[in-house]
Amino acid sequence: MRLPRVAGLGYRVGVEMVESGQKSKGGPTGIVAPVRTHQRCAEVAWFSALCSDDYEFLGVPDGALRSSFDHCRDIVLDADRLGFDNILLPSSYQVGQDPLTFAGGVAPMLRQMSLLVALRCGEVHPPMLARAVSTLDHMLQGRLTINIISSDLPGTTLDSPARYRRSAEVIEILRQSWSQPHVSFHGEFYDVELPTDPVRPYQQNGGPLLYFGGYSEDARRLCAESCDVYLMWPDTEEGLAATMRDLSARAAAVGRVIDFGLRIHVVVRETEGEARVAAERLLSRLDGDRGQEIKDRAQDSRSAGVRRQDELRAQSADDYIEAHVWSGIGRARSGCGSALVGDPDQIVAKLERYMDMGIRAFILSGYPHRDECERFARDVLPRLERRRLAEVQGRLPDQTPVTPLTTEERR
Repeated sequence: MRLPRVAGLGYRVGVEMVESGQKSKGGPTGIVAPVRTHQRCAEVAWFSALCSDDYEFLGVPDGALRSSFDHCRDIVLDADRLGFDNILLPSSYQVGQDPLTFAGGVAPMLRQMSLLVALRCGEVHPPMLARAVSTLDHMLQGRLTINIISSDLPGTTLDSPARYRRSAEVIEILRQSWSQPHVSFHGEFYDVELPTDPVRPYQQNGGPLLYFGGYSEDARRLCAESCDVYLMWPDTEEGLAATMRDLSARAAAVGRVIDFGLRIHVVVRETEGEARVAAERLLSRLDGDRGQEIKDRAQDSRSAGVRRQDELRAQSADDYIEAHVWSGIGRARSGCGSALVGDPDQIVAKLERYMDMGIRAFILSGYPHRDECERFARDVLPRLERRRLAEVQGRLPDQTPVTPLTTEERR
């Protein structure tokens, strides 16, 4: 269903209402905050290890699992073949591949899946970034989503408020480029006056959805004011609910409603015991110093979200921060550091609980990525009610849109 929109802000009606706040012994019950996608469903995405993040044993490099184009392409093609809705292409400087370049390489190979491309704000001049994204959106016929990244640019340091002000300017220029006859923007970081007809995207109603994750005060403000889907890292259900309520209130204060997603790993096996053994095996060869070295090379290793996960793990005797949520991966990984561990019924039940809370997107992964992708697609994916968020929110046109790159009259 297409929802009414306030220009430049987001959807304001058609959202689910917050329930009374009733809680059960197992955590929150029912929707915990207003969400843009009122249908109880989820967009289920996988993850391609562009940033040297594929292992059989965490922290032990394996040349067969390196982040080559061939290996990462095969992860993407597996997820597409197996029916996933989307796949995250992450961004890192020290290791891995450029996600936008990689996306252009794999886009023509896909049959049905969307791409969620991580873009670090400031790396590319925003009008040129708008053109690149629009080009990719046409290649994918609208199956493109964007993960906004606001960390320091490699080799530079900018204080947090300034970084997020820069990101807000980038987003505004992108939005003008995709929806207005020309860009007219005069800010702290960018001063732009340009016609925009050549960069109109394939998608309608504002172009590709913007996904965003970040736990600092500046990050929360940016998402509430400018983005579409707030991506959370693993936490307890109570912690996730608190974050959702906070972000929803911030969005409501500026007349907006957003959706919520969860980035988390999975370890699914036939029985819970086998899943726990598989999780323990993943860490069985990890050297503590090596694990810290891997964490520290990421741009987000000292972020508020990573600190929160480290605190939860420190409070647990066995790395399980709550039933079936295992934080051991955070011993050798920045960013997302926990996994759902259990049998298929347990994994489905946990994901269903998250959907009941109002979470509408999952970005999943497992080690090795191709093996776990197959298991999850076989044992869990068919049991989930799924929809692409761009489809639900009316971004995908019913027929080929009229743009300078399709059927519009040449000038």
